[in-house]
Amino acid sequence: MPKVAPTTSAATLAPPASSQQNRSIVIIGSLFFIFGFVTWLNSVLIPYLRIACELTNFEAYLVAFAFYISYLVMAIPSAWVLKATGFKKGMSAGLLVMGVGALLFVPAALTRTYGLFLLGLFVQGTGLAVLQTAANPYITILGPRESAAKRISIMGICNKVAGALAPVALGAVALKDADALVKRLGTLDAAAKAAELNALTARVITPYLLMLAVLVLLAVLIYFSSLPEIDTDHEDETVAAANTNKSSIFHFPHLMLGALAMFFYVGVEVIAGDTIISYGASQGIALATAKFFTTCTLIAMIVGYGVGIVAIPRFISQEKALQVSAVTGVLFALGALFTTGYTSVLFISLLGLANSLIFPAIWPLAIEGLGRFTKLGSSLLIMAIAGGAVLPPLYGLLADHSSPQHAYWLVIPCYLFLLFYGVAGHKARRA
Repeated sequence: MPKVAPTTSAATLAPPASSQQNRSIVIIGSLFFIFGFVTWLNSVLIPYLRIACELTNFEAYLVAFAFYISYLVMAIPSAWVLKATGFKKGMSAGLLVMGVGALLFVPAALTRTYGLFLLGLFVQGTGLAVLQTAANPYITILGPRESAAKRISIMGICNKVAGALAPVALGAVALKDADALVKRLGTLDAAAKAAELNALTARVITPYLLMLAVLVLLAVLIYFSSLPEIDTDHEDETVAAANTNKSSIFHFPHLMLGALAMFFYVGVEVIAGDTIISYGASQGIALATAKFFTTCTLIAMIVGYGVGIVAIPRFISQEKALQVSAVTGVLFALGALFTTGYTSVLFISLLGLANSLIFPAIWPLAIEGLGRFTKLGSSLLIMAIAGGAVLPPLYGLLADHSSPQHAYWLVIPCYLFLLFYGVAGHKARRA
């Protein structure tokens, strides 16, 4: 990887040797792997808990709400934590908090208490908020601005490979023989039904205890790693001069619009990944098959990240990648709306391809030129991940009152705003 350019606008990093830089990328890559694995378990938890806790679509998508709303609540406190502890110790703390969330799944499963499952997800999201607040600006700053999307694409592959594995791994346990179980539940009396559902919820205890062990081990490894600290409060002379009269992040309209773009992006990404299993079932496809659909969505994202690594910035700019992604998102969504069965499900999976380069493009565009406001600006972008808390339950509400297919109209205006940000919104530089 190239060394940090002296005119990096967001922050500076003491130029490490190439081997040190590569080690840092490997460490951050492992964190992005954890992000992906934990995050995309939700795609299985939604249909699983809908059966186990006897929920409506709207209630089931509160899984996404509980997980992602923590980003809105905890992003600013996460910045305070990182300011006090530094990036490395803060990352370790975030992993331990995630471990506490995994541990809460044990009493939740033993008592079949949906609220306790949601609390565990919120705590996991809290730990992820700390990790994301540190890791995203870190990988952005670890090299020239114009190739930031390429580095984030590499992190995206780590994230989405884990995300592709997670629903298959948990689905094999949690949704094993789920179709037969759903049919059988309708024939049982109350006591027998409760016993079956209690046995179903107990399936997640072992996987989440294993997750706890991995999170604690990784926290220890990060704490004692050689990961260097970064200074995001330093500004080079050009950025300092440009920011002389700016006293808050609200003086950076491109950041404000970028946060709104991030809100819509995360919402549509979570909808594409977390709704597709239930949507496939609504199209008459057995859960035994549908449980693999999230993996298909994430494989499509991995393909997109691979394109980003090769093409950005050599053949296509970050801005152009965002524009193309938004347009293809609209086209694939319309394809899902006007077809049925496996074809419609395929178009939802292809939203993963459309979504793949949006995050890598938004992040560097939104934090460009923030200088000493980088940490706070990054926290605002992390808060915007709450789009994953708001839009999926709204999709579930529309699905309950209309149909799971028609509810996908929700994503069209989101992609149109992303197109606006790619064309004009990121250029707003004056308050």
